Amino acid sequence: MTHQLSELTAEELRAFVAAQLERSRGRTVQLTDAVDTDDLVRQHSRLMSPLVWDYAHIGNQEELWLVRDVGGREPVRQDIDELYDAFMHARADRPSLPLLGPAETRQYVVEVRDKVLDVLDHVKFQGSELIDNAFAFGMIVQHEQQHDETMLATHQLRTGAPVLDAPAPPPGRRLATPEVLVPGGVFEMGTSIEPWALDNERPAHPVHVAPYVIDTAPVSNGDYLKFVTGGGYQDPQWWSEAGWAHVQKASLVAPRFWELEDGNWLRTRFGHRELLPLDEPVMHVCFYEAEAYAKWAGKRLPTEEEWEFAARYDPATGRTRRFPWGDESPGPQHANLGQRHLRPAPVGAYPAGASPLGVEQLIGDIWEWTSSDFKPYPGFRAFPYDEYSLVFFGTDYKMLRGGSFGTDEIVARGTFRNWDYPIRRQIFAGFRCARDPRPEELG
Repeated sequence: MTHQLSELTAEELRAFVAAQLERSRGRTVQLTDAVDTDDLVRQHSRLMSPLVWDYAHIGNQEELWLVRDVGGREPVRQDIDELYDAFMHARADRPSLPLLGPAETRQYVVEVRDKVLDVLDHVKFQGSELIDNAFAFGMIVQHEQQHDETMLATHQLRTGAPVLDAPAPPPGRRLATPEVLVPGGVFEMGTSIEPWALDNERPAHPVHVAPYVIDTAPVSNGDYLKFVTGGGYQDPQWWSEAGWAHVQKASLVAPRFWELEDGNWLRTRFGHRELLPLDEPVMHVCFYEAEAYAKWAGKRLPTEEEWEFAARYDPATGRTRRFPWGDESPGPQHANLGQRHLRPAPVGAYPAGASPLGVEQLIGDIWEWTSSDFKPYPGFRAFPYDEYSLVFFGTDYKMLRGGSFGTDEIVARGTFRNWDYPIRRQIFAGFRCARDPRPEELG
């Protein structure tokens, strides 16, 4: 719905924003109430903050942007700004900070939210880029949902009895073809019209893509297992120099959370130890693992441009869509999003979410590694602050696209760009392969 915000009356926009704020907070509360006080303050991995830090950081960002900046109100807790500045303290160091305790954190975020709702009641959605179409509110909603996914990843890293539950995703189905030939062409990458799109998604710009072949669905656990059991982690020919160095340094032998026991491959998922589901997309692999598998399979990873072309271009009309299935926002029939299911859905589970060319599960289930570095689009302008995107551009980060089962629909645009270090495995990331077409395929 977000692309239609400009068509809403002020009161309709207020109601939409309030609903999104409430929905995101409900998820945050669920993720933090699910564990006891010890788990809230414990650091479950040096890669992650304690859950209580994420919770208070969510409130602090809401206070900074909506209470103080948009609302012009007095600070609620100016004394904690530095504690919850993500650029001031590395995640590994945050447990040693004098953080708010769980009870104080809950009280703080409630007080901030009360003031935000009062600001929302009085703000006029015009007069500055920050409040046009409620952009600042949308930025904060997305920020909370992104941290909710981060907290969900922290739940995956915690030990102990399971505390989260969700129904199983829909069943998969056999795909008619494992690959799709994409004819190539010119499409409009990025966006200039999505009112809540973030700065690195902007502006829309024409991109020419040469013909290529892309996997119909993400690589499955079953397919990746063949790489594992075939000695893929022991053979340097499949790995880049940096990838092979990382494999040896980190002693990688399989995706994270996989374990071989009595001849059976098991995985741990939110505290559940279960037989590896062969029909689900592989997950918790780093960029180097995805790259090595692709080479082993005689393929490569798609570029970010190829990924978005497959996800948004309709060759029949020449239009660039918002999503693979069209312009309507994601529904449960389209994609596995929003923590609705606590796992990727089996391959073939969402035929209604297919692109016009028949490429499936591009949105939801797992973030997909691409071969591209994180670079700005032509005409990029940092807004509303440099630290969202500008400071990360360069060759240190690889691009991920599409969103996971833990990504909320308000974030999972066809234009949304995620990035991480190529060694990261705690995120809900997998991949699909691409390749150059053979001459006979081009006719």
